Amino acid sequence: MDERMNFSKVSPAGFRAVFGVEKYVQGVVDHALLHLIKVRASILNGCAFCLNMHTTDALKDGESSQRLFGLAAWQDSSEAFHQMQERIRRDRLGEP
Repeated sequence: MDERMNFSKVSPAGFRAVFGVEKYVQGVVDHALLHLIKVRASILNGCAFCLNMHTTDALKDGESSQRLFGLAAWQDSSEAFHQMQERIRRDRLGEP
């Protein structure tokens, strides 16, 4: 595989800013939900490298393959995904 762009060298300040956001988000968003968000973003971005990385991480942390597969059409998915949608809504609103 060809080497991907090294963002820390191309734009050190931008890399530090994105890394800072990542650290913050890891502290305030449920870890399992964060995996699902990253996988969904990778699907939307069409990034095979990121999709592989984030699904591998999610599986290592115990996420089910069924929920990962369902992210491709999560808005139309079964009841299991409604729980995820509700968690996203609560996180956006800062509700417990």
